[in-house]
Amino acid sequence: MTSITAFIGSGNMARSLIGGLVDSGTAPESILASDPDAAQRQRLTEQFKVRTCDDNTTVAETADVLVMAVKPQVMREALLPLGPILRERQPLLISIAAGVTIDSMTAWVGGEPAIVRVMPNTPALVGTGASGLFANEAVSNAQREVAQSIMQAVGVSVWVSREALIDTVTAVSGSGPAYFFYLMEAIEAAGVAGGLTPDIARRLTLQTALGAAKLAIASDEPVAELRRRVTSPAGTTERAIQFLESAGANETIQRAVEAARIRSEELAQLEQED
Repeated sequence: MTSITAFIGSGNMARSLIGGLVDSGTAPESILASDPDAAQRQRLTEQFKVRTCDDNTTVAETADVLVMAVKPQVMREALLPLGPILRERQPLLISIAAGVTIDSMTAWVGGEPAIVRVMPNTPALVGTGASGLFANEAVSNAQREVAQSIMQAVGVSVWVSREALIDTVTAVSGSGPAYFFYLMEAIEAAGVAGGLTPDIARRLTLQTALGAAKLAIASDEPVAELRRRVTSPAGTTERAIQFLESAGANETIQRAVEAARIRSEELAQLEQED
């Protein structure tokens, strides 16, 4: 019997996951998605040939794996009516909603549901995502493998040992793309200030960022060592690095990531209080 992977919600992240699954060989007929928006459903059907509907109950009654791809503020509303069905069928629940804890989802569903909480990031939209996963004790080894295979269809996935570490994942990779965009924005602006056209500054900056990431991925060396290798004594790179260090850039970046982690904790607490 074919296992059914179903999605409640069909926004950008759900579409990227569905596309990644189909591209990696999952049969479209084994994927089902629900969404109240008819245009969203039509787009999914046309693009990936998967089945769609407008009824979350139908999805819950069918799913072996149920991916909750809704906004955090509507997770409670989406899960509560499905509690009896989910308690009876006991599918694997995968949540990609930021800040919604496993305790909250368990309370809304009832019983002892198998839940994997995931923090993906936006590069998943182009197949280069980085996701952190945490599973509660009800999740079997086979279900862990299923959850990981879904997230690996759109990039790299790693397991963390405690749910609280999802907040750190949020700060490092969930929010991380914005940090790199911020740095690229500044480098582009410096290129333009130095006389380059905006197009040339953008192309050089983006390709350099891509190349640096690829070099780091291909190497077993720490990134600090890779940095040292391109920092010639008394050269231009050394001058720039010295300026960054004198300005406290390293400490500032670490404090910024820590601020994001703390905010993730705060948002999770607010979600529980609601």
